[in-house]
Amino acid sequence: MNSAYMPAEVSVDEAAFLDRAEAGCRTRGASLTPIRRMVLALLHRNPKGLKAYDLLERIKADKPGASPPTVYRALDFLIEQGLVHKIGRMNLFVACSQLCHQAQIPGLFLVCPRCNGVTELQDEEVIRTLAASLVAAGHQLESQEVEIGAICPQCRQPDSQP
Repeated sequence: MNSAYMPAEVSVDEAAFLDRAEAGCRTRGASLTPIRRMVLALLHRNPKGLKAYDLLERIKADKPGASPPTVYRALDFLIEQGLVHKIGRMNLFVACSQLCHQAQIPGLFLVCPRCNGVTELQDEEVIRTLAASLVAAGHQLESQEVEIGAICPQCRQPDSQP
């Protein structure tokens, strides 16, 4: 287990997630630096996602000299590596829950308009069908994230009040 940015509260699941991400980076000839690992860990702990400035605020607790470019460079790298996705409709970032994306297959995200929860789906058949329909209509996807507004199971419960 890598000791670079491993605070005391890291779960076994999170450590395994970070180690898999780091191994994937190494395989691709890239490096998961301590700040990149910290950003990825924070996103992993916050499955509903975080905005860049929320990430910066949390990082500053450990690294007071951190600045917006520090966070944005880390996010750009993590997105490039397929480890993080940007959810444009809410301008926030989420850790990839699949860690197995192929660059040519976009992520499919269900975004709950009530609680802002984000669920990532891995359904290549749906994405391929959507892409084929777009091509038939003369269009192509604008980004690697497809966002669909959908009320989550928790918010669908009659007694749920997010």
